[in-house]
Amino acid sequence: MRMYDIIYKKRMGKPLTKEEIDFFIDGYCKGTIPDYQASALLMAICINSMTREETLCLTEAMLNSGDRVDLSAIDGVCADKHSTGGVGDKTTLIVAPIVASLGINVAKMSGRGLGFTGGTVDKLESIKGYRATLSTDEFLNTVKSIGICVTGQSGNLTPADKKLYALRDVTATVDSIPLIASSIMSKKLASGADTIVLDVKTGNGAFMKSLEDSCTLAEAMVDIGKGFNKNIRALVTDMSSPLGYFVGNSLEVYEAVSVLKGKSHSDLYELCIELSASIASSSLSLPYERSREMCIENVKNGKAYSKMEEWISAQGGDISYLQSPEKLLSSPIKVEYISKMSGYVSEIHAESVGIASMLLGAGRRTKEDKIDLYAGIELRVKKGDRVNIGDTLAILYTSDENAITPCKNTLDASFEFSESRTEPSELIYSIIK
Repeated sequence: MRMYDIIYKKRMGKPLTKEEIDFFIDGYCKGTIPDYQASALLMAICINSMTREETLCLTEAMLNSGDRVDLSAIDGVCADKHSTGGVGDKTTLIVAPIVASLGINVAKMSGRGLGFTGGTVDKLESIKGYRATLSTDEFLNTVKSIGICVTGQSGNLTPADKKLYALRDVTATVDSIPLIASSIMSKKLASGADTIVLDVKTGNGAFMKSLEDSCTLAEAMVDIGKGFNKNIRALVTDMSSPLGYFVGNSLEVYEAVSVLKGKSHSDLYELCIELSASIASSSLSLPYERSREMCIENVKNGKAYSKMEEWISAQGGDISYLQSPEKLLSSPIKVEYISKMSGYVSEIHAESVGIASMLLGAGRRTKEDKIDLYAGIELRVKKGDRVNIGDTLAILYTSDENAITPCKNTLDASFEFSESRTEPSELIYSIIK
């Protein structure tokens, strides 16, 4: 078998066999297939796409390239949630303890942020002492003892995906639905959960900008999950505006704590309830409405917040940051961003707000960049709110005074106003299962 023939076959739009896909993944991981041939095949896939069977085979080949997490020693159902990323997306911090408070195990491996989208691990590390790097035994024992653990991704889970993604990132081959779906799902399948709920974002602050593409990606990932006999569903949700009011690592933990303490009922709260109910309904085989009621009740009665304290403490975190969450808003420089116009807020562009937050130090331009865990933006308004000239639209948090002006310039393009009220965007566009 020759790599040349595989490239030519896909360039001509013909489907690849399982043996050809396995040959490619195995050879690329071993270094016998060079980057230039792998790049050529990836470009051919981007142009000609892949069939359902090809996508399943690619996912399986990447899944088999490294270790898998064996959760069979844990009693009960194990659940996982994945978001395709967005601005202000701190849903894991809220959904995980809600679901765990219902007796469903949450065994989750999360990543770090890159660009204007934040990573769950970075957010958690803004809590002093939190250990996001655990051995496999520590990870499993924590789930066994308290029903929840969120850790960084293992170095040997799906190494083929890590190597391929690095190549896709520099060869303009990222935005292919089969490649995206197999990349995400190979990691989710390797993590070992029984129930998987996907939050697929759509809008200007999402990876997939159009609703049609987001739905197609969600359908592809659900199809892969079913192909591997997983209990899976996907919610296609809005990311045209930031989710919640806070963007930035420690700031988002602050907001998550507020939601779990019952102090916030914004779009963030609503989405987290829907995601939690989806996991509970799938995991416990309960009617969706009953699952939703249980999730709301455990926020109201404090069980979800108590589970968060138990989780953070188990992983070495200082729970005084939860009990006194103002500690999470301790950036040395806080500056108001003032409205220059009167009217109704008609748009708050998520991507621009994310970039503005990154300029303050909250995000990474490259994987090597060090971030300021306490930098970010607190929005004081949402889409549809009425404002006057001089009103505070946002509070900027940073330790870099030189970042304030470029951040404000970016925010100038983030806000749009109109004379009449614009209704907020729909929160959930589709549920695929």
